Amino acid sequence: MARPTLSNVNVGIDTGKTQLDVCIHETRQFVSFANNAKGIRQLVLLLDMFPVERIVIEATGRLESIFVEAALARGLPVIVMQPIKIRRYAGAIGLLAKTDKLDARLIAEFAAVVKPPFRHPVDGNTRYIRDLLVRRRQLLRISTMEKNRLQIMPGHLTDDIQQLIKELQRQVKQIDHHLDEAVQVQSEWQAQFERLVAVPGLGPTTIYTLLADLPELGKLTARQISALVGVAPFNRESGKMRGRRRIKGGRASVRTTLYMAMLSAVRFNPPIRAFYERLLAQGKHKKVALTACMHKLIVMLNAMVRDQADWRFQEN
Repeated sequence: MARPTLSNVNVGIDTGKTQLDVCIHETRQFVSFANNAKGIRQLVLLLDMFPVERIVIEATGRLESIFVEAALARGLPVIVMQPIKIRRYAGAIGLLAKTDKLDARLIAEFAAVVKPPFRHPVDGNTRYIRDLLVRRRQLLRISTMEKNRLQIMPGHLTDDIQQLIKELQRQVKQIDHHLDEAVQVQSEWQAQFERLVAVPGLGPTTIYTLLADLPELGKLTARQISALVGVAPFNRESGKMRGRRRIKGGRASVRTTLYMAMLSAVRFNPPIRAFYERLLAQGKHKKVALTACMHKLIVMLNAMVRDQADWRFQEN
């Protein structure tokens, strides 16, 4: 592949289990590499020869992670996008066909036209914490499934299911221990952790999730941070139609963790409890009220981090 005489290029990469299909938008050049250590090394060296503005690659269940780490280590601007955003772009331009080559070209065009912003990569310890949090959520989901099976499976399987539940609980405790150790190393988190842990209803795991998966906390407006989490209600209006406002999008890991924390906060956090009870008295559905409380809490936490304020100032 010849090096183009361009000021910058946008690269799209379609990730497969065994192959990386690459397209450079400005030159319409296409090439493939094996999705292994050797192929990734060759691809990174090739891309390093180009004046790259951005490289967009889909999030595909961690199949892209080795390339992303290698490219970032080389200083290349890699952006990992959710596949739904790229598929919506494909629908908007009427692209219905799907092959590896077409997907790479689509992603490259998406990069050049939409120009998604580059986010600075997180350090290795933060990635380690994120991996631990993902695994913790997986174990809890499996544990919940096994507890549900206790109600429907025959009695002679009860002991096996209970043993598995105990093992899952042991692994969760082990992950919690590793999380505590990893967060202690993250010195820049210490002040924020001490500030947030004082908020009634927020446990260490919720705070770890906020610090790892929502680094924008305290850096955005109330509207922006709630939209980023996915708890900002959006209007649904067209002509004379006035639909119910709904939430959508956002970071599922943060939203799910906040929802679980809210079940505790509506009991033990005085201002959140008062807000929740007022919504119920107005006839709001419990889940709607909980979502509104999530919105209120994330806005309060954003203000706390932004202003370096302690929780006691939020209760006034």
